[in-house]
Amino acid sequence: MLIKQCSLFASFALSSLMLTTTSTAQNLSTPDQGKLLATSGVSQVEGAGGGGLTPWATITSYGSEDSYGMNAHITQVTTQDYRLQTYGVAVGIADRIELSLTTQKFSGNLAPLDKLVLQQDIAGIKLKISGDLVTDQDNWQPQVAIGAMYKHSQAVKGLEVLGITHVRQLGAKDDSGIDYYLSATKLILDHSLLLNGTLRLSKANQMGLLGFGGDMRNQYQALPEVSAAYLINRKLVAGLEYRHKPQNLAIDNEKAYYDAFLAWFPSKNVSVTLAYARLGDITVFNPRNQRGWYLSLQVGN
Repeated sequence: MLIKQCSLFASFALSSLMLTTTSTAQNLSTPDQGKLLATSGVSQVEGAGGGGLTPWATITSYGSEDSYGMNAHITQVTTQDYRLQTYGVAVGIADRIELSLTTQKFSGNLAPLDKLVLQQDIAGIKLKISGDLVTDQDNWQPQVAIGAMYKHSQAVKGLEVLGITHVRQLGAKDDSGIDYYLSATKLILDHSLLLNGTLRLSKANQMGLLGFGGDMRNQYQALPEVSAAYLINRKLVAGLEYRHKPQNLAIDNEKAYYDAFLAWFPSKNVSVTLAYARLGDITVFNPRNQRGWYLSLQVGN
């Protein structure tokens, strides 16, 4: 099954890239930063362009349909008992294709999981299939994109004394998997408002950090994610996000993610996002609602 999923992912990436190669080959050497400030979104916690918790239909960077752009990000989320760090790079091609590579590192700071370290690598691709965020102001058509994220979780560290070194020993069915998603994003410039809805197909436990599938459930589920953002001015955006989560593992009473964020865009080369996030329960070993601060820096063009 995993080989089949990887083949589908590779085929999807290849066919998507072929759609834009011919029309953009002569222009890819000249990043033009042709899109409006803030319309590329920020770097989502899994590396895709969008909000902090959920991908949007926007294509990362400020390259127009005749150009390209790229960026790098680093993000940290700190709750009472845990810390999540992510860093990665992404490229947007012809305002149509987005490719990203991201690493997530999750660690504990409170017994009995104060030595815990989980890590996963994520390769993402997104394809805009219809609509335009800016030019479709005279109708209600949103910008729509489809995407996929291939995720691979590494060995579990810090639980060797319990004989646990792999996510399968925590109940997961696999250490790799693919999330698929469909996003629709509408920008209403007259009201300085952006709305996004994403439907994700996933078997990931805590985004994949605890593997995929579990002892309670091992099938893909359709998981809704929504965002709303208000443009306070050209450089400052405030918003809210919600992300539904599955419950596949007996040891993890997984809950939905929420956040309230403030994103600052001093220029098209830098953005800073501050959020207060609620991540719910992480494991039965530290059974309390995890919440804390989210800080992300993105640089690029």
